[in-house]
Amino acid sequence: MSKPSPDAFEQGRGMDAHNDVMRDIRAERTETYDPHEPTRVWIDEDNTPDGVYQSLTIILNTGGCRWARAGGCTMCGYVAESVEGGSVTHEALMDQIEACLEHERENAEEKSGLIKIYTSGSFLDEREVSAESRQAIAETFADRERIVVESLPDFVEEERVDDFTDVGLQTDVAVGLETATDRVRHDAVNKYFDFADFEAACAAAEDAGAGVKAYLLLKPPFLAEPEAVEDMISSIRRCADVDGCHTVSMNPCNVQRYTMVDELFFEGGYRPPWLWSVAHILEATADADAIVVSDPVGHGSDRGAHNCGECDEDVQTAIKDFDLRQDPSVFEQVSCECEHTWELVMEAETAYNMPLVR
Repeated sequence: MSKPSPDAFEQGRGMDAHNDVMRDIRAERTETYDPHEPTRVWIDEDNTPDGVYQSLTIILNTGGCRWARAGGCTMCGYVAESVEGGSVTHEALMDQIEACLEHERENAEEKSGLIKIYTSGSFLDEREVSAESRQAIAETFADRERIVVESLPDFVEEERVDDFTDVGLQTDVAVGLETATDRVRHDAVNKYFDFADFEAACAAAEDAGAGVKAYLLLKPPFLAEPEAVEDMISSIRRCADVDGCHTVSMNPCNVQRYTMVDELFFEGGYRPPWLWSVAHILEATADADAIVVSDPVGHGSDRGAHNCGECDEDVQTAIKDFDLRQDPSVFEQVSCECEHTWELVMEAETAYNMPLVR
């Protein structure tokens, strides 16, 4: 992979030390990807303000997140899956969309009511997805009921969101806020914007008749387990209080290649969050004025949120059940001896002795 470098947009944002390290790590990538094939596509179920939908989730293969090419977030390795060269043509993107529709035809009995589109960057960034492609994708899915598109706050502009609302789609913008605490977002995640920018993006989405789904990161690097849990509970409540933000998705940090988190993990300096922490947070925020969900990627593995290995699948099943029903009583049905170990971690782990338990 050619070594990423900041351009005028990214210059002076984030922590220079983080960006220098991240550019060196990301330059180790050697894989290449076909611009005519999506990164991933799958069918699932998702909870929305209008109920539970069958969902078609699409991760488009673009030129990658422009912030990641400057260095970017300490935990995010998705740019390593992007196409070399920084851009993908309109024709190639539409080939990817067709491949996703073919996947749906082969694996579902009916069309999905909910479409979720991600780029591992910002779908609304016209350097990743042109206005022509955005408008064509909106027309392609105009017969569906709801769509989610991902973006950093910078690119959430009313006229860009209008492309989807104008064709009759209930539209949500997914914003990777990570935390409502500016210091944690800046210093631990290395994300340059402030909570006020997220609030402004929610207002812009509302002006276009759309809603916002906030993505939060549980346990970024440099936070001990109890610190991460406390920050997440606070962040969920702050997001739920923002007009236009109707859903909060808590993403437990997982260890991805070509990231600072991967370097820390290799040296024994990072452990992904406990699944007990996920369950505790969902219970603690069940009364928040928003849909709160979580889908731990890589759950049960050393690189994903996990407990002892014996109870991981049971806890994950309870989390999935909570996502769909928003009923915290589901967690009363799971237990394991390792919960006592997690309780010890929550009492004793600090930034100076983490991870207390691997």
